[in-house]
Amino acid sequence: MKEIIPAFVEHPLVHFRQRYEWDCGLSCILMLLGRNEKRSFLADFKDICEKGGFGESTWTIDLCYILKDFGIKHKYLTTTFGANPSHLGKEYYKCFSADEERVNEKFNKASSCGIPVEIKSVTQQFLQEHLANHGNIILLTNASLLYCDLCKANKLSIELRSCLGLKAAYMGHYVILCGYDQRIQKFVYRNPAFKDKVCFMSFDAMDKARKASGTDEDIILIYDKQL
Repeated sequence: MKEIIPAFVEHPLVHFRQRYEWDCGLSCILMLLGRNEKRSFLADFKDICEKGGFGESTWTIDLCYILKDFGIKHKYLTTTFGANPSHLGKEYYKCFSADEERVNEKFNKASSCGIPVEIKSVTQQFLQEHLANHGNIILLTNASLLYCDLCKANKLSIELRSCLGLKAAYMGHYVILCGYDQRIQKFVYRNPAFKDKVCFMSFDAMDKARKASGTDEDIILIYDKQL
């Protein structure tokens, strides 16, 4: 039975624009932090990256360990446990061999570290229900399929291509789903590649971006409010 939820939801966030080509996931985390935590994160940015062992190649499981360190309740949903071997040799995953051992080790230790990981593919309705009942969602997408209906053209902007150095058919990019509008059938999201703005994208188009080959349908559910 379909759960009855509000027709419109938007969680207010203080926008943070990524500073490098590779830190979109970390920038999403920064949008979720309070002022003091954000200041601490930025002051210790280099140390946090070194502790995580990911350098400039962040995987979703890396983000989960940072969220855990900052006390943010979350759950990681994915269709693949560990580093997906099918990504080996793909242009975007050129660091796969260097990352594989770290990523698999973090997956294997996640449960004992209090980081819930679930192998699951979810629907648009599931995402809306989480947004309505619990909080934001960090979403891994294919950047080449992202756009904003508020922009003049419904295509990947020159600004985003320039920021990400987009060349490959697949370019992993994290955004935050922060709401939806059922009246116009669109998700509300914040893209760390842009300056401070809220973007709108149709439910179906966002599904294509988040389920594209290369994403493993990675989702981090954030629990910042309870029923």
